[in-house]
Amino acid sequence: MPTATATLPTSASPAWQQSLPPAVARAVWRGDDLSHRIERTSSSGWDALDAELPGAGWPIGSITEVLTAQPAVLEWRLLAPALHPIAKAGGEIVVVSPPQHPHVPGLLQVGLNERRFIWIRAEAPAERMWVTEQLIKSNSAGAVIAWLPKARPEQLRRLQVCALSSQSLVFICRPELARRESSAAPLRVHASVGLDWELHVHLFKRRGPSHERPLTLSSVPGGLASVLTTRVREPSRLMFPEFGHAVDSIAVAPRPRRHATV
Repeated sequence: MPTATATLPTSASPAWQQSLPPAVARAVWRGDDLSHRIERTSSSGWDALDAELPGAGWPIGSITEVLTAQPAVLEWRLLAPALHPIAKAGGEIVVVSPPQHPHVPGLLQVGLNERRFIWIRAEAPAERMWVTEQLIKSNSAGAVIAWLPKARPEQLRRLQVCALSSQSLVFICRPELARRESSAAPLRVHASVGLDWELHVHLFKRRGPSHERPLTLSSVPGGLASVLTTRVREPSRLMFPEFGHAVDSIAVAPRPRRHATV
């Protein structure tokens, strides 16, 4: 018995555009297109990153996972440009159980007022999760940043549901090993550091096409920009002068220790 095969028109086809009512066509999002219909976003403060983020910014009303190898090191450098406008406008930034005490001079260097910060200590994983959920539900902070290294998929799903009605930026910080785990977060970001003070940011989950290559964001830590010389700003030129800037994929191995000779 013969079977009929239906071929779906592409988004660029006039037939596809004309086959649906305008209101329906505007509401349809194709998986191979970067979604720009996200209504609530806030600029990340990085132009190159905004160009790759759905809605051109960090999502509001959704959780964002930030994965790093060393917790509480790169998160501030990545998120500070987005937190600065919140603090400047009088909004509060609530951090839950950061592994290290926030460095106040460093926060001031990137334009963040420590008076707009609330630091909540919660030791047990259940306590961290409960505090984070209540903060999201209360909708009282401009941004919530929680370190939840042991969050389970069902717990992240619960936080995502809570965030749907929130007006806050919500960032969940986890170790990079969590990349292998499933997550209800619509946006998952991995951040690492390069030789020349830059950040490598990979959006390995987003609403849209896959993000193949990490972004390189110039990010000299606060307070060092006016101190570092041109040569020190580019350590790769000192370590690998024959490669110039093409050292992103080169692993830096420690030099073998030489034993003293008698």
